[in-house]
Amino acid sequence: MNILTLSVGDSRDAFPRLQRAIDELTQWLRLWHIEVNPEKSASLYFDFCSRKSTVAVPADTPLLKILNQPIPWQHRYKYLGITIDRHLHFKDHIARVRKVALFYLSRLYGMTGRKSKMLLRNKRTIYTMCIRPVMTYASPVFAHAQTDALYDLQIVQNKFCRRATDAPWYVKNSILHWDLELPTISKFMKDASERFFDIASSHQNPLLVEAVSYEPPPPNHFCRRPRNVLLDPPDDLTFEVEKLIEINKMVTD
Repeated sequence: MNILTLSVGDSRDAFPRLQRAIDELTQWLRLWHIEVNPEKSASLYFDFCSRKSTVAVPADTPLLKILNQPIPWQHRYKYLGITIDRHLHFKDHIARVRKVALFYLSRLYGMTGRKSKMLLRNKRTIYTMCIRPVMTYASPVFAHAQTDALYDLQIVQNKFCRRATDAPWYVKNSILHWDLELPTISKFMKDASERFFDIASSHQNPLLVEAVSYEPPPPNHFCRRPRNVLLDPPDDLTFEVEKLIEINKMVTD
């Protein structure tokens, strides 16, 4: 699976340059007898806009071709397990993994639900091994998405905590997370992003180091980048959970 990207000031200059790059790639693939399925290729026109467009590209946009077959322009495309949309909001990806996680949660309800006799720590293990990885796979890519979109994943975790503990409605989610020793989704993804950037910045490949060593735009900038998550303040639920942890440490000390 190959991916070609090009950033230009004028979009009219991008298409002939991309087509030349595709032609060169095609020659290289033929040289090494590597077969490509054009039907599994897609073209995306990235536009950093706050509003979601109804069309993938303007009507007069030319088609790119590979092996003399057109590559269709699309709103979104699933690449290495991540659904990439043209605005890089990752809302489509979050909605997809949330749906899959809810499906797994319902299928495992017999073991993790209210009536299950399984030990609480075993329920937690099932969740962290089978359900949470579905939502947080490759999280450094999309952990900087809008808070309201990411909170849809937190709702799934809240459902698990309440069902696993058989807690009544008046028990706060922060108490459940503290009792289960379970970090919030945003906290988990932020920690994963920190580990990723630390490892990548000291990697032997200079291209990888250059890709992750950058100053993110300010928080109020219209375009956010993955490294922004390292500077974002914790959300309300994470703040409450961290506060409970600190209080518990003070009491035990």
